[in-house]
Amino acid sequence: MSEGNYQVIARRWRPQQFDEIVGQEHIVRTLKNAITTGRIGHAYLFVGPRGTGKTTTARIFAKALNCTGGPSVDPSPDDPVCKAIVSGSCMDVIEIDAASNRGIDDAKQIREECQYAPAECKFKIYIIDEVHQLTKDAFNTLLKIIEEPPPHVKFIFATTESDKVMATITSRCQRFEFQPIPEEKIADRLTTIVNTDGVNADRPSLLAIARLANGGMRDSQSILDQVISFCGKNITEKDVLDIYGLASVADIEGLCKALACGDHAGVIAYADKFVTEGRDLVRVLQHAQVRVREALLDAIRSGKGETACLGAPLSTEQLLRMLETLQAGEPGVRGGISERAHFEVTLLKAVEQSRSRALDTLIRDLAHLAADTPPGAGLKKISRPRLASELYVSGSVTVAAPEITPLRVQVRAEAAPAKKTAHAAEGKTKKATTLGTTGTGPRSAQPEIRNPKSETPADAFSDGPPLESLEAPGDLTDATPPEFRDIPSEPPVELIPTAVPGDEDFEAALHALPENLRVCLEHKFRARFTEMGRVDEARVIVAGGKSARAAKVAVDDEVSPDAPESD
Repeated sequence: MSEGNYQVIARRWRPQQFDEIVGQEHIVRTLKNAITTGRIGHAYLFVGPRGTGKTTTARIFAKALNCTGGPSVDPSPDDPVCKAIVSGSCMDVIEIDAASNRGIDDAKQIREECQYAPAECKFKIYIIDEVHQLTKDAFNTLLKIIEEPPPHVKFIFATTESDKVMATITSRCQRFEFQPIPEEKIADRLTTIVNTDGVNADRPSLLAIARLANGGMRDSQSILDQVISFCGKNITEKDVLDIYGLASVADIEGLCKALACGDHAGVIAYADKFVTEGRDLVRVLQHAQVRVREALLDAIRSGKGETACLGAPLSTEQLLRMLETLQAGEPGVRGGISERAHFEVTLLKAVEQSRSRALDTLIRDLAHLAADTPPGAGLKKISRPRLASELYVSGSVTVAAPEITPLRVQVRAEAAPAKKTAHAAEGKTKKATTLGTTGTGPRSAQPEIRNPKSETPADAFSDGPPLESLEAPGDLTDATPPEFRDIPSEPPVELIPTAVPGDEDFEAALHALPENLRVCLEHKFRARFTEMGRVDEARVIVAGGKSARAAKVAVDDEVSPDAPESD
């Protein structure tokens, strides 16, 4: 082919029939049905990214309407009218570039020409490309003719920025949305082209070109033309990557895996590799966003809210945070002073953001865990009865209420007032206490029970070792009151609650407690009843003997919240 007769691939392979249009099947089907059923509108608006087939579809539609014997969905390429439309010599199909014919005078000329019948075709068709470039006055001039044109006039508008088209124009047109063409379909079309032209190109190289085109068929064909000029008849993926500074699919996968696994060293290593090989860091960031987005959609579709397709299990929240960080860092990489520094910081931020958790999500997860935990889970076993001064750490009270089986009442104290005991010297207060009663009648005033190790704050046990790890009673010092030295050890008793607030047994047991005891616990110790459980009378800590009598705590009927505290 001589130099003067050469046509670029984008022009030689422009579709000439509806069936040759790639990636816009929904539009092709609609236009075909309109021609078949005779429901042809008077104005159409084609909207979509560049290179997706807007002008090409408009020309094919014009051929289908004006071909000999038409309208027809399959116009013959040998038809003289079709050839004239393709070459641009048809007088009744007028293509106008709105970027250079955008004024009110150009609009008036179109309005006046519409009054004349077509010269050789059935319809006079105006294809106005980049229609958003028209001025407001030009749009207003065309309003009436677009709304009620003569029967022989059809308008086809094409634009990449539909938001700039006046709403009054859009409302008078049938709007068609052209979508970006999928990479696989672009690669299939390029495969057909290279096979026909005798060029050897592997599939990865064509996929790289399709990825570079961002959904535009015309862009991909222009890139292929350039690559053939560089490589000749043999094209490899490395050639395409080197020409346009793209990162390979394997490198993008490796980078995303490092992000998902929190491998900071791996992320920096990939950044160094991309800079050394001269890759376009903005495109690398964009392709990483595409891969993270695919993982996010996979997590959503799975129904579990989690996916491991990036090499590590990540939730939708983590993937969303990572994707947002990559998108937010793109302007800095594109226009920052140090492209490499912005790129590395963006990647490291993405790693950190993927590890953070939203506060509301954390609270929701904790609530679910709490809801799944059975009542009383986590209660400790008491391997031996502790001293009355030590037993307050369990936060429970063993009570023999009138006419009921002894109950263990789990209570929670809130900032109990300080007593004038050995603990007052330390400035600490007890958070709970253990009481024992066995009778049903009135009791004398509650005796004071001191902690034998008064130098240790009472609430220090809340974060201390579990009860089962404490030593046997042999560690008691001589300072321990005699009445507490001979308390016999009991086999381990597992405290399993049988009633919680809201249960019928809980409410019955609570009302069965002596009123003065309940008032004392609720008002003086600011305690709240949380659990009640039945225990064996024979295994009650304060059962029988001298030690039991010494360990009992009597509650007087006259005790009230306002009663003075004992010294």
